[in-house]
Amino acid sequence: MRFLQPLMSRQVAQRLLGALLGLSLALLPLMQPSWAGDPFRPQAPRNISAASEQAFYAMFRDGDYVTARDALASAEASDDDPLFHALGGALAYLEADWDTLAAKATLTEQTAARLIDTDPMRSNLYEAVGVFLQGAHVLQTEGIAQGTPKALAMLQQVFDHMETAEAIAPQDPELSLLKGYMDLLLAVNLPFANPERAIAQLQDYGYPTYVAYRGIALGYRDLDQDGAALEAADVALAAAPENPDLLYLKAQLLRRLERKDESIQYFDQALAYADQLPSNTLRQLAFERCHTSGQDRQVCRQQVSDQYGV
Repeated sequence: MRFLQPLMSRQVAQRLLGALLGLSLALLPLMQPSWAGDPFRPQAPRNISAASEQAFYAMFRDGDYVTARDALASAEASDDDPLFHALGGALAYLEADWDTLAAKATLTEQTAARLIDTDPMRSNLYEAVGVFLQGAHVLQTEGIAQGTPKALAMLQQVFDHMETAEAIAPQDPELSLLKGYMDLLLAVNLPFANPERAIAQLQDYGYPTYVAYRGIALGYRDLDQDGAALEAADVALAAAPENPDLLYLKAQLLRRLERKDESIQYFDQALAYADQLPSNTLRQLAFERCHTSGQDRQVCRQQVSDQYGV
């Protein structure tokens, strides 16, 4: 992956980093550890804490960030599990709490490093996430102009850890999900990358379905293949039919396909879960629903503020 830096223009680098950060919540669930209730390995699962499992399913199967936040708070003392800190970093990113994001990024990387002797593959995966979150913090607090060179250096560390993990277990479902997401993002933002290979990796090895096919749908969407993106979103929704993030994604795709009436129906279905969504997500979701119906942007901003208080 070291060839990326000299070939990236500043503009392409910014687009790549922006895409990676914009999908940070999609990437973080891929770090779920392989214990009991393991969503990656149905055979011979290992044991995890009830709070960890609850937070994972709340965030990424149900789109219930309130329940996830409560579960993480109850498990805050579990310093030896990098998943807690990674998920905490995801919530901090959503809430624009940059101090907490920095702290969780550091804790994610530190606790991941402690796994190197017992589980080197997952240790490298979690270290990749910790560095990735640090890069997000740099861009948010230092800005694009000053932060991009630092974030690019961190991105190289992410790739290095990913390559090490892949050398250990190239067909591991957990690894395949994360690598599939990363490769697809590269394919969308860099002209010499291969999106079909990334999509095939998610289809062949990615699990659970609602995570893998969400990534496929996002990738096809960003490649302007909206019909294929909608098909993938439907597969994800079949696996997690009450996930407001997936309902929101389908609404966006239907709008892009100029199926406005259907799009509004799915926006409304997603908004039915308003009380469990982060405020930033709710604001954008409600605004897009209003604007899709034909209202002026300023009218929509006021309507969202009046109706949802965001």
